[in-house]
Amino acid sequence: MVDLPFAVTTPIRVARVGLKARDADGLAAYYQRVLGLRELSRAGGRRVLGAGQRPLMEIEESASAKQDDPHSAGLYHTAFLLPTRGDLARWTRFAIDERIPVAGASDHFVSEAIYLTDPEGNGVEIYADRPKESWNWHGNFVDMGTEQLDVRDLLGETRNGEVWQGAPDGSVIGHVHLRVGDAGVAEKWWTGEMGFDTVQSLGGSAVFLSTGGYHHHIGANSWQSHGAGPRNDQRAGLMWVELESEAANTESEKRDPWGTAIRTVPVRQP
Repeated sequence: MVDLPFAVTTPIRVARVGLKARDADGLAAYYQRVLGLRELSRAGGRRVLGAGQRPLMEIEESASAKQDDPHSAGLYHTAFLLPTRGDLARWTRFAIDERIPVAGASDHFVSEAIYLTDPEGNGVEIYADRPKESWNWHGNFVDMGTEQLDVRDLLGETRNGEVWQGAPDGSVIGHVHLRVGDAGVAEKWWTGEMGFDTVQSLGGSAVFLSTGGYHHHIGANSWQSHGAGPRNDQRAGLMWVELESEAANTESEKRDPWGTAIRTVPVRQP
């Protein structure tokens, strides 16, 4: 048995995401090469990728799909949580050696993160949490911010001979960050319909929500998408977010105010 990160031990947590791709093989190859995910199954135009035997994402081909619009509602990024800081350090060394393009690198106080953009424009975060005992809470709000990542200090976690060998067992999707038309509307929906708690809010333009005291399972912002209406399901990008719930006995699905499918499933046995 592999010890799982705190993010996926809470009452409700992110399990998987589904992406619609114009080129499923090309997109799957990116996640295999860059993040080290494994192909667990394929059928027709569908690819299931994961870490160990844990499925994390499903990519479905739709060659006729329009390119995703970054100003519409949809996916801001999928955040892949590695089990340890050492894993993130090994991935960072790999990324430097392979000259993998990155979009940013940040210290968020509760976590350290590096950001990428996949070939179809979907945002990707690869991160490691700091110990939850070190997170600073002010009542129900957790202290999160954005400072420059100390890459040199991070690389100090690597040891001679240790190299990145793909996403290790225990890698999970820690959170999903959504583009929405109105962060306040998103907050009301996630707290009212899904039972999440607000753990941070940024001036009405972004909100972060979780269950069980995690720093966030869901982020929602309107930085690029303010006023966006319902998502066009003929575009590539996010199809659905799947949550595991300790309280669920059957699978169910709801649509957020922008038409994004949010699935809830019972906890899968390892």
